[in-house]
Amino acid sequence: MTAFRIGQGFDVHRFAAPEEGRPLMLMGCAIPHDRGLAGHSDADVMLHALMDALLGAAGLGDIGLHFPDTEPAYKGADSAHLLEQVMGDLAERGWRVVNADVCLVGERPKIGPHRQQMRDRVAPLLGIPADLLNVKATTTELLGFTGRGEGLAAQAVVLLQRT
Repeated sequence: MTAFRIGQGFDVHRFAAPEEGRPLMLMGCAIPHDRGLAGHSDADVMLHALMDALLGAAGLGDIGLHFPDTEPAYKGADSAHLLEQVMGDLAERGWRVVNADVCLVGERPKIGPHRQQMRDRVAPLLGIPADLLNVKATTTELLGFTGRGEGLAAQAVVLLQRT
């Protein structure tokens, strides 16, 4: 049995129309912005990428398998609560998070002012100290859908250890 496993996750969401009034949720935090992301749940692109990385490392598929967008129970769901469910599944199977790295891809919002809040919100859900959860962002230099401000993407990498 492998003692360590690495998982990688990726997610994309388009911005919702301003009149929809959706909040922008990133890493379980409401971030001030003129538009939120469109999606069946709260569309937290960073937590979705993180959950995919966690599930992938444990060999448990992806969030679409666990939380399908065809299921009414997940409409408007808080992704932090979904992450808690994923962590419960991992713990039942004998996995714990060693560290995680999550990267937002987009021109704005800037996450620097919110980075510590994001780490403080999500690290306890992962069962790790905040300094073992890295949160960062990058732009695409105005290229592609993120460069045009049509949406955001996120990537995540995690290391799991067998308990």
